[in-house]
Amino acid sequence: MSKSCRTGYALIVGLVVGVMLSVSVAVYADRDNGAQSALPVEDLQRFTDVYMRIKRNYVTEVDDEDLLDSAIEGMLSGLDSHSAYLDEKDFEDMQVGTSGEFGGLGIEVGMEDGFVKVIAPIDDTPASRAGIEAGDLIIRLDGESVKDMSLSDAVAKMRGEKGSDITLTVLRDGEDRPMEITITRDVIQVQSVRSEVLEDGYGYVRISNFQQRTARDLVKAVEDLQEEDELKGLVLDLRNNPGGILNGAVGVSDAFLEEGLIVYTEGRLEDSQFRYQASPGDVLKGAPMVVMVNRGSASASEIVAGALQDHKRAVVMGQNTFGKGSVQTILPLTEATGIKLTTARYFTPEGRAINEDGIDPDIRLQQLVVQRSDNEDGGARMGRDGLPEAVDGKDDDDDDDQALAERDYGLSEALNLLKGLDFYNRR
Repeated sequence: MSKSCRTGYALIVGLVVGVMLSVSVAVYADRDNGAQSALPVEDLQRFTDVYMRIKRNYVTEVDDEDLLDSAIEGMLSGLDSHSAYLDEKDFEDMQVGTSGEFGGLGIEVGMEDGFVKVIAPIDDTPASRAGIEAGDLIIRLDGESVKDMSLSDAVAKMRGEKGSDITLTVLRDGEDRPMEITITRDVIQVQSVRSEVLEDGYGYVRISNFQQRTARDLVKAVEDLQEEDELKGLVLDLRNNPGGILNGAVGVSDAFLEEGLIVYTEGRLEDSQFRYQASPGDVLKGAPMVVMVNRGSASASEIVAGALQDHKRAVVMGQNTFGKGSVQTILPLTEATGIKLTTARYFTPEGRAINEDGIDPDIRLQQLVVQRSDNEDGGARMGRDGLPEAVDGKDDDDDDDQALAERDYGLSEALNLLKGLDFYNRR
């Protein structure tokens, strides 16, 4: 046996012994929690055999650290699409994204069947302007297949210098062949909350993602709308909102609820089980609400929609949400590396699992766009639609009298529903 193989064998034997010792300690420590399964010695031996065959027979020499990193990545990616190994760069990148400014395309992604799946593009970012849609499957990046990439590798490839281009090849439901979409990277500055008055007494608040300050910004936006005119109803738009900070979702839900459970989590570990309760005070003072969702509404968005729906505080309108209802915990391995591990799942106040099932809207809407007809009878045509970049973002030459239905069909339906709810409540 060569010296390198002997060294590799000693390394892997040491690893297995270390795993056996650590698992033994864990079994002893967690005995009361039912973690008493026997250590799979035969499977660990199989792992050792594979490791040594790679070291001896692979076409090129493989570094031990790279091989073990790949083994860790494989273990975690095999659990679900959200668990992952965080190398030094990934670990540092975890600090980015909740501050509201970061570089890249402005897209929230996960993994599905080995491809990168778009959860949602973020409002007013290169991805949304280029036409990326929730549910798109990214199969190639600049012509390179993502099939053998980890999610972190794919995300790293999508990031780059401001002003540089990247071409995404995507599969989309309803399209016969893959689409190639070129996007110019930019520094992403996310404005979490936008608001406007739709009509006298009816307000609109759009949350594009959940940050540390989102709940505070939402309350201020509603209070500002109230100062303009006493609100008779509010549309809360969570379409294509991929989620974000849990506390942001809890705070937004709490802003409209007087009492009761907002969301709870269940996991194997005691410290992964939480229950979040609402505190007294409704910033909208009981006025009716419509929450708009679609398949790009995920995670924190689903928590808000589920809480307001279960408490009968709002009518949820749109399409089924994404179904990302799990908690990821960052567990450090060293000062610069760690793992992101799914440790719990979210449930609505009535005990509905958000993960995979998502939130089923009370009123289902197709994604349509209304166009003014040139016909003399003034009829309208309807077609398929993506979400507009921003409801209040008009070009200078836009018609000021443009009907809301032309701007955003779903929003016009939500406003009509609000009017009906207000009329019914005042009877």
